[in-house]
Amino acid sequence: MTQRNRIAGAKRLVIKIGSALLTNDGKGLATEQLTHWVDQMMAIQKQGTEIVLVSSGAVAEGMTRLGWGQRPHLIHELQAAAAVGQMGLVQAWETQFQRHGTHTALVLLTHDDLSDRTRYLNARSTLRTLLQLGVVPIVNENDTVVTDEIRFGDNDTLGALVVNLVEADGLVLLTDQDALYEADPRVNPDAVRVDEAMASDGKLDAMVSDGGRGRLGRGGMLTKLRAARLAARSGAFTLIAGGRTPDVLAQAREGARTGTLLLPDQERLAARKQWLAGHLNTRGRLVLDSGAVNGVRHRGKSLLPVGVRSIEGQFERGEMVSCVDEQGREVARGLVSYDAEEAQRIIGHASERIEEILGYIAEEELIHRDNMVLV
Repeated sequence: MTQRNRIAGAKRLVIKIGSALLTNDGKGLATEQLTHWVDQMMAIQKQGTEIVLVSSGAVAEGMTRLGWGQRPHLIHELQAAAAVGQMGLVQAWETQFQRHGTHTALVLLTHDDLSDRTRYLNARSTLRTLLQLGVVPIVNENDTVVTDEIRFGDNDTLGALVVNLVEADGLVLLTDQDALYEADPRVNPDAVRVDEAMASDGKLDAMVSDGGRGRLGRGGMLTKLRAARLAARSGAFTLIAGGRTPDVLAQAREGARTGTLLLPDQERLAARKQWLAGHLNTRGRLVLDSGAVNGVRHRGKSLLPVGVRSIEGQFERGEMVSCVDEQGREVARGLVSYDAEEAQRIIGHASERIEEILGYIAEEELIHRDNMVLV
């Protein structure tokens, strides 16, 4: 498979669309463009790829509705614009996806949601459930409550973090420029387009600068490169492409050499396993019965509560624990879905009884296979 075919082979994509595109450079929501993007996303979804949409544009749309020509600097004015603009933005997306009989869900995130272990896992579970239901999650930063000290900085970064959150295969950044160039094509019309490169390539740094930032958004090619490198740490590729290019998403999926493809140094699964394996400090131990050991080690199964004999140590939900057999030999390690007290109450029981015992259910598994690495 060629590198470009990775896009067609993706099972899950995060697609981020910038403010300038969504708002016709501040002239109002680009309804016609929204129609084309949604048609393409729905075609991709029907071909078996799940879509998570990261949508900028709330502040820009709010500015348009309020009649503001310049992006304000005061945080409360930005937050007010976001609150006003979010209404139009969500309504526009919902209308477009409903043409295809597809539901959408608005997911507003802050940096705290992804830095706090429990909130991270809650957001991850919610997004995974929405995707399983065939719903398209529309993710944006919660601009109405965040401050400069805790914000992501731009939706390119948010898109890369969502890639990690949902374990996507790739990140697509649709922008008002058609690719990454070796020099600014607006200044140098002979600038050479970068077709493919490793995201980690240090030569790319000289090709980007903050000078390309627009008046409507906070991003630029520099933030897109940073986002690509962040996505690459999760083993995901990034495509930077022109959102106004006709059928840009369809072309990319068909392997056309549109935009710039930035590649990770390793595959997604290997990257995640390496990340898990790097958590050297475990917070506790789960002693597994022989059936659970066999399922985890030889059958690629998640760890269910029924297969755990006993628990050692104190740990919180989302922390790393060691899984050992009854002789104390380590089998695997992973991120646990319940804290020690809750886990103690449900071990030995079928997953169907978790809600009865705890009064709620976070996950059916004590450790999901995606959050586990064999040792």
